[in-house]
Amino acid sequence: MSGQRVDVKVVMLGKDAVGKTSLVERYVHHRFLHGPYRNLTELEEVQAKATVGVAFIAKAMCVDGRNLTLGIWDTAGSERYEAMSRMYYRGARAAIVCYDITDSCSFERVKFWVKELRNCEEQCQIYICGTKSDIVENDKSLRQVDFHDVQDYADEINAHVCETSSKTGKSVDELFQKVAEDFVNYNNIQTETEAKGVELGLKKNATSYPCCSQ
Repeated sequence: MSGQRVDVKVVMLGKDAVGKTSLVERYVHHRFLHGPYRNLTELEEVQAKATVGVAFIAKAMCVDGRNLTLGIWDTAGSERYEAMSRMYYRGARAAIVCYDITDSCSFERVKFWVKELRNCEEQCQIYICGTKSDIVENDKSLRQVDFHDVQDYADEINAHVCETSSKTGKSVDELFQKVAEDFVNYNNIQTETEAKGVELGLKKNATSYPCCSQ
């Protein structure tokens, strides 16, 4: 938030303690910090850039030979900070909406955030992220959210879905890479569409004024 250039604004959303901050820490710093963090006092101890209710961090990367910077906004999940979170996800090009696969209530909360995004940022691409997959690897009885149910919901809203583990790093890098690749591909399509539009416009202009010489 110090005026650094950001190409893609990415907002982290989800119920408190689902592991949003751990996800960002694993991706950016390649480490796992025991939580939960609530983006207030605990988070300030591990992220100097934390502010009340939100933390910001930038990550430079390269996609298809193009250098770009992800601006990641890690919002507080507590309901009392919902209004504040809305300020930070305005203008977001991507939203990673997290739920804890061992907490069915956290997935119900995903639907709230998706509705919020659809009302405020219709063009924001949504990525539904299940966290803490390492917990159920050895004890499947701890799973409370079925992946197929999440996939069905994601298909309904045209969202990408994945399950991650910040502790082991499973699928974390792949998730953020997907966000960046989708942004680049979308921009490429937009550029091609605009170029074709200009070309068609030029052709139309070229034939709109026939020669009138006698």
